Amino acid sequence: MIRSAIPSDREHDADAGGPGGGGALLPGTMDLVCLSHLRWDFVFQRPQHLLSRFARHHRVYVIEEPIHDVESPEMRLRREGNLTIVVPHLPPGLGEQTVHELLRSRLTRLLADEDVNDFALWYYTPMALPFSDHLNARVVVYDCMDELSAFRGAPPEMLAREAQLIERADLVFTGGLSLYEAKRDRHHSVHAFPSSIEYDHFAAARGTLQDPADQAGLPSPRIGFYGVVDERFDVDLLGQVASARPDWQFVILGPVVKIDPATLPRSANVHYLGQKGYKDLPAYLSGWDVAILPFARNESTRFISPTKTPEYLAAGRPVVSTPITDVVRPYGNEALVHIAEDSRGWVAAIEKALAQRTDEGWLARVDSFLAGNSWDETWTRMSRLMAGTLHARATAVANA
Repeated sequence: MIRSAIPSDREHDADAGGPGGGGALLPGTMDLVCLSHLRWDFVFQRPQHLLSRFARHHRVYVIEEPIHDVESPEMRLRREGNLTIVVPHLPPGLGEQTVHELLRSRLTRLLADEDVNDFALWYYTPMALPFSDHLNARVVVYDCMDELSAFRGAPPEMLAREAQLIERADLVFTGGLSLYEAKRDRHHSVHAFPSSIEYDHFAAARGTLQDPADQAGLPSPRIGFYGVVDERFDVDLLGQVASARPDWQFVILGPVVKIDPATLPRSANVHYLGQKGYKDLPAYLSGWDVAILPFARNESTRFISPTKTPEYLAAGRPVVSTPITDVVRPYGNEALVHIAEDSRGWVAAIEKALAQRTDEGWLARVDSFLAGNSWDETWTRMSRLMAGTLHARATAVANA
C-alpha cells in the first residue's frame, strides 16, 4: 500500500527515542495559543478540525491577523466554549515595526488577563513570529499546512521567518507527504499528518438528502467542486471541459479570492453558488454525480494535499483530479481517483467516473482505504507527540 510511504508516529518515535509513544496526555491545565493567517469564520478546514478537538479538553486561543480599521488598538474576543477567537484591530497606515510592537504588547496583556501561564504555542504562519517569539511556551508546534511562500502575494521575508520558526519549534507537523519530504531534513522532529476526514459527516451524502434550493433545479449529470477559488484553481481547464460537454452541469461552491472573478468561465452550464457552511456540504455532494479537483500546476499547488479528496470519497463520489502529487500518491496509485491533465483527458476521465457511480467494488476499496483516517485520530497522535516532548524535557531536567 502506498500509505506506507507516509511515516507513522511510531516510526518517528522510534527514531527519537519514543517521545510520542504510549498513552501520554497533555496536562489538563495546559492551554493552547494558536497564531493563524486564516480567519476562523472562513472555510472550515484543517485548523478548525484540529483546534476544535483540542478545545474539548483545553482552553484554546486563536490569534488572527490584524484588521486595520480603528483609531485605537483593541483585541476583540469571541468565545465558543473553551475556544476563544481573538481578532486584533489596529489603526490603518502603521509601519511593520509599529504593528509588531502593538501586537506584542496586546498579546502579552491578553494572556495575562486570561491567566494563560502554562501553554503551548501553535503556529500556522511564520509571519506571527516577530510579535510572539518572547512568549515562554512549554512546547512550540509549527503545523505547516501549506507552502505559504509559494502563494500569490506572499511576503518576501516568509522563507527567512519560516527558517527561524523551524529552529524554534519543538515539533513540525506537515499537511501532506510532499511537504514532509520538503521539510524532513530541516528539523529533528518532523511528522506527516495528511488530510483526515469526519467520515460519518460526509458518508451521509451516500443517502438521499434534500437537494439545496440553489442546486435543485439543475439537470444531471452534475460535476461539483467546493473550496477556495484562487490562483490554485485552473479556470482555463474548467472552461474548456465545460465547453466540450455543454450537457454536463458544473457546480462550484466557495469564495473567489486573489483572482479577478471576470476571468472565471461564464458558460450556461457553469454555476457559481458561493460559499457554503461545512454542515451543508453533504447535501450538495448528495446531488452530484462526480466531484472534481481542477487544480492548476504551479508553485502554489506543488505541495498541496487537498482535504476534500478523502471527503469526496467518503461521500461516495467518484473523483477526477489534475496530477497533484499528494492526490496521485496515494489516491491515483490506488485507483481510487481518476487522474487527468488536459481537457481531452478530463472529458474521458469524467465519463469513466460517471460509469463508476454504481461500482460497489470501488466503493468497498474506498472504505477500506479510509478506515481509521479521522481527525480524532490525528488530534490524538499530535497531542501524544506534544506530551512526549514535555515528558522528555522533564526527564532531561530531572537527570541533569
